[in-house]
Amino acid sequence: MSNTEPHELTVAQVAAAIGARELSSVELLQALLDRSDALEPRLGLWATLDAEYAMRQARERDRALASGDAPGVLHGVPVGIKDIYDTTGLLTTYGSPIFADNVPERDAASIANLKAAGAVIMGKTVTTEFACGDPPATLNPWHAERTPGGSSTGSAVGVAAGVFPMAMGSQTAGSVLRPAAYNGVVGLKPSMGRVSRRGVIPVSWSVDTLGTFSRTVGDAALMLSALSGHDPDDPFSADLAPTPPTLGKGKPLKIGLLRTFFLERCESDVLAHIEGVAGKLTDAGAQVGNVSVDYDMDVLQAAHRTVMNVNAAAVHERLFAERPGDYAADVRRTVEIGILTPSVTYVQAERIRRAFRNKLVEAMSPFDVVLTSTTKEFGAPDKETTGDPRWQAPITTSGLPSVSLPSGITPDGLPLGVQIIGAPMDDHRLLSIAAWVESVLGFTGEPAFGKPS
Repeated sequence: MSNTEPHELTVAQVAAAIGARELSSVELLQALLDRSDALEPRLGLWATLDAEYAMRQARERDRALASGDAPGVLHGVPVGIKDIYDTTGLLTTYGSPIFADNVPERDAASIANLKAAGAVIMGKTVTTEFACGDPPATLNPWHAERTPGGSSTGSAVGVAAGVFPMAMGSQTAGSVLRPAAYNGVVGLKPSMGRVSRRGVIPVSWSVDTLGTFSRTVGDAALMLSALSGHDPDDPFSADLAPTPPTLGKGKPLKIGLLRTFFLERCESDVLAHIEGVAGKLTDAGAQVGNVSVDYDMDVLQAAHRTVMNVNAAAVHERLFAERPGDYAADVRRTVEIGILTPSVTYVQAERIRRAFRNKLVEAMSPFDVVLTSTTKEFGAPDKETTGDPRWQAPITTSGLPSVSLPSGITPDGLPLGVQIIGAPMDDHRLLSIAAWVESVLGFTGEPAFGKPS
């Protein structure tokens, strides 16, 4: 603790230090607010930062400990929240001018769970409009001219820059895993149904999954333990107990290298990097074999996009009819295509998704986990895009859990990510294995741009 700056602490370290009275919630939050003040003019990660709103929570966490209350697993830990989660008393715009004055009166289920675990809601982070694809102005802390990804833009940037140790995002195609890779942090997309989506504005009901950002896999496990659990008010919520906060034995026996589409169409430098990662895991004692999925991936990608378009059109039907000019270009295009899509096409798209999931699960079955690239690019592309979501969407549309780990740095100083995919609802095992991979890779890079001047 004595040699570690507050912004360098992991979630687990913060919770332990606060629980042991070595650090107060107020002291930590103030240090992070000061860091935010120094970095925000350069990064632009906040949609809403209400320092007093956050400080009231921090004071309450300290009072609870002083009164002898048992701390939660996230007690006193500040968290950045993607600006699509309803948060009581805090401006929540969904990234849109249509909701510029929206202050919810009820917390989303995940916000309530975070608060129950002792977390401090620090503020709302920048998202692309309605969590779709139009690039925001937020900068990548590794390189000002490269995209930080989206749609969970501010959440990934804030963790990478040390403004908060953990954050919430969401993923309909690649909005957690891709920003995690571009910003050099850990991104977790849990199994579909693990985390309640009640109170989060949807993009696509049958695909949306809430996810997390952190600097370690262990921190992702702590967050998932607080967030997971059955919610009868979310029809997609799985009737399962919360995941444990501690990780089990992690070393896998067999890892599958998913080549179909992912490694066949990525940039050559990405392929070389992933094969290098596989070599390190082999040297560490894992058996690595190849995985192929006999499926037309272009058809799958089209089916995923069809489902996303139609569901988005259903979500926005009334508002879009009233205020079409207030929608950004990518959202407008998504809704318009969804409105024009025949119902038969939508049903067939859902069938295609299910058939692919079955094929993928079958192909994965001989292995403990499957490993592949998180992104197609060797480092984040320029700011005109949030990146190509096709390297994450097949896993999202299948509902399987996946983790993106920082796995290296390009010669240009940009982080790279490796994607590890688990069996349906086997999130705890996936995280345990991901922690072992994390230890083998030993990534220690940090962004130079995202430091105070």
